[in-house]
Amino acid sequence: MRYDFGSDNTAGMAPAALEGMIQANAGFTKAYGADDVTARAADQIRRRLDADAEIRFVFSGTAANAIALSMLAFPFEAVMAHHAAHVCTDETGAPGFFGQGLGLIGLPGLSGKIEPRAMEAILAEPEVGHRQPPAALSITQSTEYGTVYDEEELRHLIEPVKARGCGVHMDGARLANAAATGFDLTQIARLGVDVLVFGGAKAGANCAEAIVLFDKSLARRLDNRLKQAGQTASKARFLAAPFLGLLESDQWETGAAHANQMALRLAEGVALRSPFALAHPVEANAVFVRMPEMAHSRLNELGWACYRFDDGSVRFVCSWATQEAAVDEVIEAIAGLS
Repeated sequence: MRYDFGSDNTAGMAPAALEGMIQANAGFTKAYGADDVTARAADQIRRRLDADAEIRFVFSGTAANAIALSMLAFPFEAVMAHHAAHVCTDETGAPGFFGQGLGLIGLPGLSGKIEPRAMEAILAEPEVGHRQPPAALSITQSTEYGTVYDEEELRHLIEPVKARGCGVHMDGARLANAAATGFDLTQIARLGVDVLVFGGAKAGANCAEAIVLFDKSLARRLDNRLKQAGQTASKARFLAAPFLGLLESDQWETGAAHANQMALRLAEGVALRSPFALAHPVEANAVFVRMPEMAHSRLNELGWACYRFDDGSVRFVCSWATQEAAVDEVIEAIAGLS
């Protein structure tokens, strides 16, 4: 089975990320994040965001998202998110676990983007003692369906939330792909996002993500929280080093741009040469194809790993490592299905 398009998690580490690890492995340094590698990686992130922020590197996106949400809502409150968001569908209740019971309110919206009117309807509901009221909003950029919010779309979501005194979290597992599409990273803090998860793993790092706190008041006892959650690395430089390698070399951006280009190549080939329709706009590194179960099974039998997503379409994900030849091969395979 070939996993070229199964997920961007199936690719290895990008060369610059691996080189960052090798360089960080030399000599001795301070532990628990007090080292120069961690400081330099954090500065690289601040520079891209053009914002002062507290930054911590952790082992997984699930932990990063769940801990971030636990900072924005009490256990008797809830977080609004698209119903297909990773926090709602793929994290096994981790936000509620880390948040000691905080709830999730799934919102509708086309192609992974939250419908503002649906969110505003939730905000307008009277607060009663029998259900968890919304206390925060979680936005995924780029979305689970490979679309990218523009600045105005984000503003229409964030401003009503902030006006109610609620917090805002952004899941940026594929933030590099959004940036490669043209999304301006410097707008994230200015729009009012309180906590960002700055993606590493899907951009070519190992299992590493960064929690970025624009609201620095949330950082009080953050290190205690991370330690209790098992997210404090003694050799923290090895979480930060892949970020440093990717960011200092610009491979965080160029790798994502390549992944996006491969997705467009794949989408164009499917649209032109196959009998199947695209399910969503292709704006980042994912392609969703409306494909009957028999055709999908046949593609798997031909050796291509791809998975049916929540809306029933079949997802293909490109990465920094996706090769043009592999894209053309899978297009041929899809074109041959009936």
